Amino acid sequence: MVIDVHTHIVPDSFPPSLGRAAGDAWPQMVHHEPGKADLMISGRNHRTCTDQCWNLARRISELPEQGIDRQVLSPFPRLLDYGLNPKDGRDLAAYLNITIAGMVQRHPDRFIGLGSVPLQDPDLAARELADVKEMGLRGVEITTHINAVSPGDARFWPFWREVERLGLCVFVHAGDPTFVERIVGPNYLRNAVGFPTENTLASSSIVTSGLMEECPNLRVCFSHGAGGFTLLLPRIQQLWRNSAELREAMPAEPFSYARKLYYDDIFFDLRATRYLLDTVGSTQVVIGSDYPLMARIHTPEREFAELGLSPAEAELVGWRNAARFLGLSGAN
Repeated sequence: MVIDVHTHIVPDSFPPSLGRAAGDAWPQMVHHEPGKADLMISGRNHRTCTDQCWNLARRISELPEQGIDRQVLSPFPRLLDYGLNPKDGRDLAAYLNITIAGMVQRHPDRFIGLGSVPLQDPDLAARELADVKEMGLRGVEITTHINAVSPGDARFWPFWREVERLGLCVFVHAGDPTFVERIVGPNYLRNAVGFPTENTLASSSIVTSGLMEECPNLRVCFSHGAGGFTLLLPRIQQLWRNSAELREAMPAEPFSYARKLYYDDIFFDLRATRYLLDTVGSTQVVIGSDYPLMARIHTPEREFAELGLSPAEAELVGWRNAARFLGLSGAN
């Protein structure tokens, strides 16, 4: 069995804004031809979506060619809109959660769900987590920054404490880069350069903030292998050995925290995947695809073969680690 932890949905429609404070920042879908629709936010088309985003029959039909048995569904990251006021943010998150929970209920043998919460208000986000769990969702997706603040920041600790208390998991996906003025070249480099850098900053903040001492049982997974975070680990480790200030912030060595986090394998180069496995271990890496927004370059089976994974390691990366991250029974 193979579980793909990193896939996204977009509903085929949204409730009308009905005079909300959000105005045209409230998302809407404009269907212009069969099987395609534009996701419009603030008068701009953020993505022309194919019906893979909402058509479950099509998703299921494409699983065999991908070498995937089950998908974890999470919202298209732009829909995690922390710029909305908290009430509109809560209502949008609730609509996404109901949509995803319904998809899972229709095909529980194929889909597992992650929801969202209005993290622009950490206390409200923490309160909404009970509804997420009640719906049968396994956790939530958040982005790598909340209005330019990293998720490890202490202001979000009420949210993290409640995540831990409820036994939920968190999948961290890159948000729009907060440093676009530093990126030189075409806009698509915001994705190619900006997203991995965002993942690096966010994962570092979880390790360096003291959060993992405060909440030692958190289950957190980073998209795209956490960007360059594992390449920075040796440098952080070396400076930690020589800095009382860093040791106070991180009582345990940085590598030990990093080896408690989870990472998807989306690097587009197996040399990077091999380094990730060697750094954090085969117990912490999961399969991802970014379906339907991107495509894997190898099926998991081919990846396992080219990496030279043993049957036990392939089973871990293929589904056992994902099941443990998601809190599914039978993971161990």
